[in-house]
Amino acid sequence: MATEKLVGNMLIAQSGGPTVVINQSLVGAVLEAKKHKEIKKIYGSLHGLKGILEENLCDLGKETKQNLELVAQTPSSALGSVRKKPTPEDCVKVFAVLQKYNIRYFFYIGGNDSAETTHIINEAAQQAGYQMKCFHICKTIDNDLRENDHTPGFGSAGKFVAQAFMGDNLDNRALPGVKINVIMGRGAGFLTAASALARVFPGDGPHLIYIPERPFSLPQFVADVQRVMAGQKRCVVAVSEGIVDETGEPIASKFISEVDSHGNKQLSGSGALGDALAKEIKEKAQISRVRSDTFGYLQRSFTGVVSAVDAKEARLAGASAVKFACGGQFNNGSTAIKRAPGKIYKTWIERTELRNVAKETRHMPDEFINAAGNDVTPAFIKYAAPIVGPLPKIGRLKAAPVSKK
Repeated sequence: MATEKLVGNMLIAQSGGPTVVINQSLVGAVLEAKKHKEIKKIYGSLHGLKGILEENLCDLGKETKQNLELVAQTPSSALGSVRKKPTPEDCVKVFAVLQKYNIRYFFYIGGNDSAETTHIINEAAQQAGYQMKCFHICKTIDNDLRENDHTPGFGSAGKFVAQAFMGDNLDNRALPGVKINVIMGRGAGFLTAASALARVFPGDGPHLIYIPERPFSLPQFVADVQRVMAGQKRCVVAVSEGIVDETGEPIASKFISEVDSHGNKQLSGSGALGDALAKEIKEKAQISRVRSDTFGYLQRSFTGVVSAVDAKEARLAGASAVKFACGGQFNNGSTAIKRAPGKIYKTWIERTELRNVAKETRHMPDEFINAAGNDVTPAFIKYAAPIVGPLPKIGRLKAAPVSKK
């Protein structure tokens, strides 16, 4: 349904976990907004919803294109981020601020929780009779937003994970043992699965991959490691922080109890899961050289490891949101990356309803997971490879062993 164009100011903010390309979306939206006469001033909220409530805003309209382009190439949230779900009282305060600054265009860059926040603010605006365009701009390294083939942030984080495993596999090959790496992913295993892209030569790790989509059994885990050790004499393991037992309870929650304002259990920022799994292997498998690392927040904003495809699509997502808002056809929505079927990689941005993305998440499809639940399939590699992009070339000595005299 066509809607009249609103004349007023724009407010944009970032929320949730930072990524390598989240500023591409910010800059894409700001530069596009400067093309539309109906948008008078462009404000940025520092630390998301918190900044709105505290009137902690900045004037993005005064930023030069040169500096914006430099910011676009810089990882993490330039405006600062937050994890906060608005209460009814917050919504009242938010509208007071929005009216004070004549905000008619609101954009929130983030994941499913951010989409939920945008949805809440949009519904509150409608109930209050306040005319405003509310748009969520897709982002999350977890790659778990519904309606999206993949999300900005995943490609670059996946590239980091793949390259980290490439190096860790070489380290483990030089000094054999069991190495366990815990990767982000509360309810979806896409990022952990990206570790499979590290495999270059036969026998390369990760040899085992565990994701939240399949129940995790400690006894089976021990047996899997013993099997790999028997054949490879070493074992590299990728584990999602969100792996769950047969009841659906996160294994990490046995060691961590903190939750955020959206009710999500805080699984990152602790090495407890990796330490527990390493201890299990040492004690049950009787293997002395067992090590674990938790990638934690490193994978979100690692400078210099960026997927070119990811950066391009993140920029387009931000610009598209502004185009949708200013086009006169939609009052609200979320950007979603769509992908054409076939061998040639081709994507575009569509607008989808906020309720389709808000709060609920998607998971890795069955076709991406092997029957044993401890690895990925070739279908996942075909899906993820073009999103992550080219990886460093590595070699291996081909010299034949010298016979003993």
